[in-house]
Amino acid sequence: METIKHFINTVCRPQIIFPVILAVFFFIFPPTERLLAANKKLGLYKLWTQKGGIALFCGLILAFVFGLTDPNFTKIVTKPDNVPIVGLIFLIVFFVWFSMKQAWENDARIAQGGKPKEADDAKEKILVWPDLVYIEFIALILCTVLLILWSILLKAPLEEPANPTVSPNPSKAPWYFLGLQEMLVYFDPWIAGVLFPTVIIIGMMAIPYLDTNKKGGGYYSFAQRKTAVSIFMFYWLVLWLFLITVGTFLRGPNWNFFGPFEPWDIHKLEALTNINLSDLVYMTWLKQRLPQNIFLREIGGFLVLLFYFGALPLVLAKTWFKELYARLGPVRYSIFIVLLLLSVSLPIKMFLRWVFNIKYIIAIPEFFFNI
Repeated sequence: METIKHFINTVCRPQIIFPVILAVFFFIFPPTERLLAANKKLGLYKLWTQKGGIALFCGLILAFVFGLTDPNFTKIVTKPDNVPIVGLIFLIVFFVWFSMKQAWENDARIAQGGKPKEADDAKEKILVWPDLVYIEFIALILCTVLLILWSILLKAPLEEPANPTVSPNPSKAPWYFLGLQEMLVYFDPWIAGVLFPTVIIIGMMAIPYLDTNKKGGGYYSFAQRKTAVSIFMFYWLVLWLFLITVGTFLRGPNWNFFGPFEPWDIHKLEALTNINLSDLVYMTWLKQRLPQNIFLREIGGFLVLLFYFGALPLVLAKTWFKELYARLGPVRYSIFIVLLLLSVSLPIKMFLRWVFNIKYIIAIPEFFFNI
């Protein structure tokens, strides 16, 4: 048992679990035609959309039950603040599987020349009164009962009056702000607290205006809306819910990473030396001091950003996003790719910090400009 727990603690280290999550994400949501065709050719989608999804959900329940045998795991997941996140994880797994199952079934029907399942269901009329109102009333009663039982069984997580001389360790924001708090580890406040939330919200709002594909409206479909669905789910699952989950269950005292079965030791210290890209280039690779000139010192970071936002969009337009570029045109594609690259820079920066301890790509503290 201890060997299994140690293995899970090791796998849950961010530099290991995050690439695994990305691989699973692109397996479930292949965003390009090539990845989608490869998924269909290998039959991988059947592993997820059929009984594989149910097996995964049952495996998640068994893993949770197994975790409850450990006092450290039990203490974390049964904390009143964390109970909603536990329920959130199960609901996300189930409804993502259920929606994608219907989408793949409709795609198979359309590929055979048929119509989506919703077209058959549309023939049946449902009246607002009494059908819809009756269902909503039942849902209202059930939600009320759930909230009453919740308030009785779980104590409200109220603590002592605020004391400015004593800060809890770890000091965590409410769960819906934990994603922002986690982003503050990797970026300056003006980026993590203002730029990225704005980009994520604007990016989600811009999807229906940038992707003018009218197919897939009113019924579940992935093949006809693969780009829009994949990007939206990337924003939601990877850039938001993953950060909330990490901040809730894996961040402990001193904001260190802890495994699910690892005790939260307040004295745990990780020997990390965060360095900037300029330090890596000059002091590690070239074995010399940093130049005094700011531009010369940060030329490596500027070149990286120039390639990332200048050359990479052109490369993607000629390769992976060739079909998308032809459909959107240069203007809408430019807006789309800038928003996408800004969003993708977050997981890239997270991975660079976890693996190479790189703090900033461009570090100009003289002008409070750090990226």
